[in-house]
Amino acid sequence: MTVMSHDITKERHGAACCSLLSMLLLTLMLSWVGDSMAFERLRVVALFSDKAMVEIDGKNRLLKKDKASPEGIVLISSDAKGAVLEVDGQRETYELGRHVSASYSKPKSQEVRIWRDSHGSYTTVGTINGRTVNMLVDTGASSVAMSEVEARRLGIPYLLTGKVIRVSTASSGNVKGYRVLLDRVQVGDILLRNVPGTVIEGSSPREVLLGMTFLGQLQMENRGNVLLLKTKY
Repeated sequence: MTVMSHDITKERHGAACCSLLSMLLLTLMLSWVGDSMAFERLRVVALFSDKAMVEIDGKNRLLKKDKASPEGIVLISSDAKGAVLEVDGQRETYELGRHVSASYSKPKSQEVRIWRDSHGSYTTVGTINGRTVNMLVDTGASSVAMSEVEARRLGIPYLLTGKVIRVSTASSGNVKGYRVLLDRVQVGDILLRNVPGTVIEGSSPREVLLGMTFLGQLQMENRGNVLLLKTKY
């Protein structure tokens, strides 16, 4: 009987420890959930190169690139046009003076279906900086790429703002190119901002190559004759 009583005591002690551990884990989980949006109001008040001054619940904070504020807000990039902030795991461009409330509802995930054409390629029509372009899905392209003829039509000032690079192409070998930043790239309902792109010297490719600087930010699912693109949030 003494041994049995001792075993029961040990079992009760173990159960109490497990219960205490569960409560501690639950408290930590609730703490993490509560900290995911630890502010009520945010406003961008000043923009600099890779820095941004934001007002968070009435307090001014200078955010630096890739460093989180005490509220968990991360500055991804910043220039005179706006700041790309990561808020509660979501990245978005915020213009000067824009207000954000912590009670906002997260956007629903967007989907686009691109059909395979008669040549076996996935082609679609999209927009770059608001102008319509024909696009070829190309997972082998490291960025959204276009010819300088197309860049001029779209009004992209690649000669002024682009960085000169060498580009390897299947048809022409190594050619001159320019690394640029595209303000907006949209396919269907999916709109991405500040997408790195490449302008290739000459008239090739004939279509804009929808490369990995766009596709890499999405979920892709090949369903035979249909390619499904889906935002990750």
